[in-house]
Amino acid sequence: MNLTEFGWSAAFAEHLQRLYPQSYPGRVSAEYRSAYRLLSERGECLAEIDGKLRFAASCRRDFPAVGDWVAFTSRDAERATIHGVLPRRSCIVRRAAGSANDEQVLAANVDTLFLVSALNGEFNLRRIERYVALALASDARPVIVLNKADLCRALPERLAELKALERSVPVHVTSAAYDDTGSLGAYLTAGSTIALLGSSGVGKSTLANVLAGSAVWSTGAIRAGDDRGKHTTTARSLLKLASGALLIDTPGLRELQLLADEEALDETFADVVDLARRCRFSDCGHNSEPGCAVRPAIGVTLDEARWRNYCKLQREAAFVERKSDVQVRNAEKQRWKKLTRAAEERMKFKRR
Repeated sequence: MNLTEFGWSAAFAEHLQRLYPQSYPGRVSAEYRSAYRLLSERGECLAEIDGKLRFAASCRRDFPAVGDWVAFTSRDAERATIHGVLPRRSCIVRRAAGSANDEQVLAANVDTLFLVSALNGEFNLRRIERYVALALASDARPVIVLNKADLCRALPERLAELKALERSVPVHVTSAAYDDTGSLGAYLTAGSTIALLGSSGVGKSTLANVLAGSAVWSTGAIRAGDDRGKHTTTARSLLKLASGALLIDTPGLRELQLLADEEALDETFADVVDLARRCRFSDCGHNSEPGCAVRPAIGVTLDEARWRNYCKLQREAAFVERKSDVQVRNAEKQRWKKLTRAAEERMKFKRR
């Protein structure tokens, strides 16, 4: 198995030699409850993480994810032990669903991220803006894929709504049900990694099957009452396509809590940022300040709903940053507590 066909590069080789010189490189192709499937020059195998990696991890982000390159050693022909995760080239992360403040890695080392949205009743511009902000923060190249064009009777209107986003993100219209995905072929280059991201029922699995050329992922029909699809993909997995590209399908996200920085938001809402730069004061709050360029534009050249979403995502990003600072301090404190306990146990053992 030639690892360059799976995205291996000189940069990863350098990291491996420097950090884990006695280990083999492998790429995570699937993630299970307590094990990972690896692709390597030694073939495919199941692997578990070692105790040292588990002990050193301070959050979910420190564990391997689909698309990661890891350092491992073989226990036998079919089983292996993962000793570490090589530095990621890109990382698609969201805040864990629910009230937890932990981070969940959806996929790693992705070159292009297809943000799939349906053009039927599930179309939601505010949700697309949220996905774009997440993608731009990941260091992967975002591409908006508007699927189910066969079910849309107002395509020009939908495309007009996306005009502000087109400044930073290309938009492609597809109909996976009719194998109409030709415009995406330019991204499917050999050795590149593409991930699909979107809500349940937007047609990601159907789109993935069309790109793969066979029914690899299970699909489900939408509900007749509200155009909502079913949650059919239950785990992330990586597959090599006939073109040589690598495709990662992810489960539909019912909830997407933002984990993006200010730079990603500024790129997503470039039109808003351009307006804000015209304000008389650099710290304008866009409320009642004299010389504000944003406030007069709301409802005229700037869509009011888009402005509200921008403000909402900014508040979320600020909240995440504050929480992150607290989490880093707490994680460091817990790490030192564990190290201290381990040292005390070693000393007790020596005295016996």
